Amino acid sequence: MKRYTITAALPYTNGPIHIGHLSGVYIPADIYARYLRLCGREVIFICGSDEHGVAISIKASKETTTPKSIIDKYDKIIRKSFESFGISFDNYSRTSRQIHYDTASEFFQKLNSSKKFIEMTSDQLFDDTSKKFLADRFVTGTCPICSYKDAYGDQCEKCGSSLNAIDLGNPKSTLSGEKPILKKTKHWYLPLNKYEDFIRGWILDKHKEDWKTNVYGQVKSWIEEGLKPRAVTRDLNWGIPVPIKEAKGKVLYVWFDAPIGYISSTKEWALENKKNWEDYWKNDETELVHFIGKDNIVFHCIIFPSMLRAHGGYILPKNVPANEFLNLEGEKISTSKNWAVWIHEYLEDFPDKEDVMRYVLVANMPETKDSDFTWKDFQAKNNNELVAIYGNYVNRVIVLINKYYMGEVPTPEILTKEDEKTIKSIKLARDKIGLTIEKFRFRESNSEMINIARIGNKYLADNEPWKKIKNEPERTKTILFVSIQIVSALAYLSEPFLPFTSLKLKGILRINKQIKWNEILNNNIIKSGHQINGGSFLFEKIEDGEIHSQYQKLEKTKK
Repeated sequence: MKRYTITAALPYTNGPIHIGHLSGVYIPADIYARYLRLCGREVIFICGSDEHGVAISIKASKETTTPKSIIDKYDKIIRKSFESFGISFDNYSRTSRQIHYDTASEFFQKLNSSKKFIEMTSDQLFDDTSKKFLADRFVTGTCPICSYKDAYGDQCEKCGSSLNAIDLGNPKSTLSGEKPILKKTKHWYLPLNKYEDFIRGWILDKHKEDWKTNVYGQVKSWIEEGLKPRAVTRDLNWGIPVPIKEAKGKVLYVWFDAPIGYISSTKEWALENKKNWEDYWKNDETELVHFIGKDNIVFHCIIFPSMLRAHGGYILPKNVPANEFLNLEGEKISTSKNWAVWIHEYLEDFPDKEDVMRYVLVANMPETKDSDFTWKDFQAKNNNELVAIYGNYVNRVIVLINKYYMGEVPTPEILTKEDEKTIKSIKLARDKIGLTIEKFRFRESNSEMINIARIGNKYLADNEPWKKIKNEPERTKTILFVSIQIVSALAYLSEPFLPFTSLKLKGILRINKQIKWNEILNNNIIKSGHQINGGSFLFEKIEDGEIHSQYQKLEKTKK
């Protein structure tokens, strides 16, 4: 049976999670994993904290503490945020764990012993004041691509280009503020140029139609510019030590170490569950899917696959459905400027409204281009869609069945053509939701999910059972029987998008049986005579005052 290994980009433990992270990576990955499980597929959903690299060292330096205290602090916050939002990882690990150190070291040694690396001595930027080589974000300067003056040594946040620190104009050390000098150092490189034909044949020739255009386009651009050898080691004091004697004092570069974290996290899960981890990484019957943001495309579509190819024996990703960026109130989300909606703070301000944010983020998901989150839109989607459409429909049906039949699902007469047409439309919606999820069109599938409640509301409004209860009691039973089937279908079909609401609704309906996705509504989920519970509102209106306070919080960051 085909199995699925789903990975979500490892978040850096140098800060908490914000809505851009959820929208770009974790909610789409969670929807996909939940859907596949509902289809009865074998799935592992893998992630973990990325706890090495320059970002951690810089954060520790700023807070005058150790990298260990930084990663412990933020791993706890991030882990709790994911759990609170219902991100259903099968395993969430940490790259500071021994199993990851061993896995990454073994991976390096395999490539090194089979002579897949080249050793090169080159000029690197060196801070003569701090007596340290300046890797990645220890140096800032002018981007050689777009001339942005505050580009980092590894990437320009304005144009998104991946950079080499030595190419920056007017470089400046973030440690001392001084202009660095050039100093020779030896490193191990993965010769990506040797894998150009492999990448071209695998992605550009085979995945033009089924991969997202933004992903395909970025890979094509990199290939056309020509791939160059890329260092896999760094002169740093925080990270996994390079496991060979001649590289003393050096660590594995985080871009080499981090994606191996998917493998080590899988190993950790397999040990706990008495499974063979290789089935999920080395078996052609397994489909590997990476969920990432657009800033990680080159790592997951060129560098990591080249590493896997160099090692041998590993499967390649079936797809890498990267999203673009989510902006906040028309401006780019900025961690340094605190221009963000932090998940742990949102949960304090809006307790029990995890699904509201999930719904809004999916509705605005930046699937093909950058999109924008606004608090006004958040309020509108909650009040006008979740409350007025989804919640209203469910509440009306539950209230009517409790009012007319003491909560007992009535026995229907023969269904009319209109009844059958309505049920058929729900089945078509079910199939469309599944199809669009499988094609990674989550905005469309989310819209189709809420459309089921629209269909239910129209069915109730057209048939008006409250007017028929006296003169057409048997017809009323049929109308409400059909209506409760739609509600029960909604309880299952909304699970990938609104997991907490789905669970609550199943509690109201008193149903807990497992039903495969394509079986929903093929038979009645709820039988005649089944007793349901009393109604309770699934969603509440969000008032203007609550939104105003969020705008005030954002305004404070500008002062």
